[in-house]
Amino acid sequence: MELHIANNTQQLSENLAAFITQYIQEKLQQQEQFTFALSGGNTPKALYNLLAKEPYVNMIEWRRVHFFWGDERAVPFEDARNNARMAYDVLLDKVGALPENIHVMRTDIEPEASAKEYEKTLHKYFDGKENTFDLVLLGMGDDGHTLSLFPGLPIVHEKKAWVKAFWLEAQDMYRITLTAPVTNLASCVIFMATGDGKALTLKSVISGEPDPDKYPSQLIRPENGQLHWFVDEAAAGALQL
Repeated sequence: MELHIANNTQQLSENLAAFITQYIQEKLQQQEQFTFALSGGNTPKALYNLLAKEPYVNMIEWRRVHFFWGDERAVPFEDARNNARMAYDVLLDKVGALPENIHVMRTDIEPEASAKEYEKTLHKYFDGKENTFDLVLLGMGDDGHTLSLFPGLPIVHEKKAWVKAFWLEAQDMYRITLTAPVTNLASCVIFMATGDGKALTLKSVISGEPDPDKYPSQLIRPENGQLHWFVDEAAAGALQL
C-alpha cells in the first residue's frame, strides 16, 4: 500500500490526474486497451474535470480506454444521482470516448437483472486473465464504506459473485455494485479520501484491527496488484506518520 498526501483537495486531484495519465500511457504501451472502473460521488468530479482538459485530455488515447463503474444507484440515467450520468457530463462526453467502450450498469431494467448482465460483461472481458480491471477508482465514505459495500450488510461477506444488487433501506433505493472479490483482482486500486470528517475512519481502515463489518474499505486488498491511497492533509490528520 502506498500513501500519497496532498496539501488540499485541488492538489490531490492534480497529483492523481498526473499519476493516472502516466499509468494509462505505460499500460497502453504493453496492451491494446485499458479498462477503467470509475467511481461515483462528489470526490472524483474535480479529477474527471482535470482529465477532460489540457494537458491530460491529449495525453491519453481515450479511444483505447474501456469504462466501467464500481457501483450505481438504481435511478434513471436522467437523475442527477446516477453515477454514469455524472461521468458522462464531466468526462466521457468531453474526451471522445467510444460509445461501444462505455459499459454502464443499466438502470432501465430490474436491479437483479442488471447485476447479472453486468457480471456476464465482466466475465467476457476478464475470464482467463491474470487480473480484472487495469484501474479501479474508489472513494470512502465517512462510515468506511466503499463501492456499495456498507457496514453491517450481507454484501460485505460476498465471496463469489462479481456484481450484486440489493435494497439499501437507509437510502430507500436499490444499489448495484462490484464486490470485493472482483475488485481485489484488479491490477491497480486507487482510493480518494478528503476532509477531516474521514480522518478517524481512515486511520482505522489503514492501521486499525481488521473489522470489515464496521469498515468495509478494509476488504479492498488487491491480490496481485497495487493499492494506493490519495488523501489530503485533513483526511490524513489522525494518521501516525
